[in-house]
Amino acid sequence: MPYPRKLLNTGEKIALDLHPHVIFFWEPALALLGALVLTIVLLIGTSGDWPLVGVVVLLLAAGWFGIRYIKWATTHFVVTTSRVIYRHGVFGKMGIEIPLERVMNVNFDQSFWERIVGAGDLVIESGGKDGQSRFSDIRKPEMVQNMIHAQMHAWEDARSGRGAQAAAAPPPPPTATDVPSQLEKLDDLRKRGVITDAEFNAQKAKLLDKM
Repeated sequence: MPYPRKLLNTGEKIALDLHPHVIFFWEPALALLGALVLTIVLLIGTSGDWPLVGVVVLLLAAGWFGIRYIKWATTHFVVTTSRVIYRHGVFGKMGIEIPLERVMNVNFDQSFWERIVGAGDLVIESGGKDGQSRFSDIRKPEMVQNMIHAQMHAWEDARSGRGAQAAAAPPPPPTATDVPSQLEKLDDLRKRGVITDAEFNAQKAKLLDKM
């Protein structure tokens, strides 16, 4: 299930919404597989109450897997346009929120096995009271690191107004050295029939006035 949009601030948008990597399931998955094999062996090779024991073990392993799945589905690592959010919990909810303005450094750790499967731990250093936060079983941690940095730069640009100023600034007028090249382009358009002679002469006059 996606991160609840009702928990976002006004104007805030989600850039990344991740559940933990599938290695989150490795322990209950191995237990379920082992319990299944055990149950099959007991059903085929034994009698009496032993097959029932295998079924009970299988149900317990399946229950463990089901509980882990619910935890997986309710755990979110979210990067928005203004903060990093980690939220988890089935009945009681717990979470960490780090505003982008307080993020000082973002690192990731991967073991050899984690590099193979594309998982790892993410470490975020911030100016808050916690100082450093570690998040485990993150999918593609290097990509997540880059995403956080990109959102930090975008947030800085939005705060300083550089993005809006760049978008609103008109293109600079052509300089005298640009005029000959622009005249060549206009003449090429005229020769190809894209513009008429009258349009060419009008644009030519405007360019010559700028010299």
